[in-house]
Amino acid sequence: MKKTTLLLMAAGLGSRYGGNKQVDGIGPHGEILMQYSIYDAIRAGFNKLVFVIKPEHREIVERFCKDIHGVEICFVYQDFSSIPDFYPIPSERVKPFGTVHAVLCAAEAIDEPFAVINADDFYGEDAFRVMHEKLLTLEEGQATMVAYYLKNTVSRNGAVTRGVCAMEEGNLTKVTETYSITVDENGVISDADSGILDGDCLVSMNMWGFRPEIFGEMKESFHDFLRKIEEGNIKAEYALPTMVDRMIGDKTLSVSVLSTDAIWFGVTYQEDRASVAEELLKLHESGQYPEKLFG
Repeated sequence: MKKTTLLLMAAGLGSRYGGNKQVDGIGPHGEILMQYSIYDAIRAGFNKLVFVIKPEHREIVERFCKDIHGVEICFVYQDFSSIPDFYPIPSERVKPFGTVHAVLCAAEAIDEPFAVINADDFYGEDAFRVMHEKLLTLEEGQATMVAYYLKNTVSRNGAVTRGVCAMEEGNLTKVTETYSITVDENGVISDADSGILDGDCLVSMNMWGFRPEIFGEMKESFHDFLRKIEEGNIKAEYALPTMVDRMIGDKTLSVSVLSTDAIWFGVTYQEDRASVAEELLKLHESGQYPEKLFG
């Protein structure tokens, strides 16, 4: 069986959430969101898990991993030790350097096609199925992504950031990292720079599929980002949609966009938690998930 990896980015600080949402037991039996992604990924055929975590979260992740069988499991840390010597890290810097840095931290643990997801999002079973099928057919210079409708990814509890996608003949032509997207009481979605946005436009929720050869170009791109950080900027981050958009523009990467019937939901703010917990309970009650995911 060909090996395919699921890379779970779980090292973010969750500043807007007000806590460590990656390890918050939101499910009806205390499940954390990444457990649903793992369950769905294994059902889809993934046979290796790589967790990008903070050292202090390893114990809790290992605790639920002991009930996961039949897949290889690796842990890597996203910290400042992987930042090249040419970049002097400001003493005031606390946050990691973004999702590109998170994926690069796992480079030595991955030598097969892999999918990347946020640990604090729910992507749905079908998303993992179509992703896994596509990973098995990717050729050099190709990548893929699962996109969702913007209207299904906003929060009524505050602003969110989304990678707004443009497509042509099933391929991604541009992805624009769009900040401070809000929805009003009438359902109108907008952001400060672009104004009103189409709720039916497709956006990236950081569900990407790559071949392992991407790591070389990713490293060069990340180093270029570090060289361009303005002195005194302690919050600059390099996001995967930004990197992918750059590679598309340079014609070094072709990215197919996968369609799926899966629903997405996530927790950006503490106020989102109750609605997500309600949706998860419904999925268990409908039989889509068993009472106990593993064991």
